[in-house]
Amino acid sequence: MSKTVYLLEDDPGVAAVIDRVLVNNGFKVDWFRSRVALLSALKLAQPDVFLVDLGLPDADGLTLIREDIGQSGTPIIIVSGRGDIMDRIVGLELGADDYIVKPFEPRELVARVRAVLRRSQSHAPAPEGAQDIAKFAGWTAYFSSSLLVSESGGEIHLSTAENTLLRLFVQATGRILSREALLNLTAGDRLENFDRSVDVRVSRLRRKLKHGDNPHEIIRTIYGAGYVFVAPVEWPTTLTLDAS
Repeated sequence: MSKTVYLLEDDPGVAAVIDRVLVNNGFKVDWFRSRVALLSALKLAQPDVFLVDLGLPDADGLTLIREDIGQSGTPIIIVSGRGDIMDRIVGLELGADDYIVKPFEPRELVARVRAVLRRSQSHAPAPEGAQDIAKFAGWTAYFSSSLLVSESGGEIHLSTAENTLLRLFVQATGRILSREALLNLTAGDRLENFDRSVDVRVSRLRRKLKHGDNPHEIIRTIYGAGYVFVAPVEWPTTLTLDAS
């Protein structure tokens, strides 16, 4: 079945190019020119991936990501003419999974869309006998739902990139993971725009983990080597989300 892309782009010419490239490569594209139009569509159905321009007629794309779709669990790729490094960092901080600067090579766009979809759908296998749930430092992580739940019941939603990164850390607890290894494991085709993307995502994940009942830092920086997840991890096999 074709994957559905929600394209938020106010320029008809750019939208037509993106639509043609993606449709020719097997995707279904729904095009929206404004935040209002996108939010109306989201009441009816969710896409497999968002492509978001930052310059919109009724909102800034970064505001849209922060307030509307950044915690949806659906992969987000920013496609923008803003190439400044701070725009890229802010976009990733708010929950985007990738950032493409216009003008772009059509084949690169297709490759990046496929890469974020792979990251959202394919995770490393859990330890033998374990389900898609991990408990550590007062948190329970539900990876299939991209959700963290604290011991007091507080919930924090993770972006696709954060969810993938956290799962890598908990499966390698106590082991140092280099920045290069994390790039390889999270970037698919190594199409990240800049090396600091790993540092940005680790920083964002750390902030979310500090919101729980255990404020201590559990992802530590090993200078010159990488990062290490220091909390003990349990893999319960019968735990389920409370339907209430």
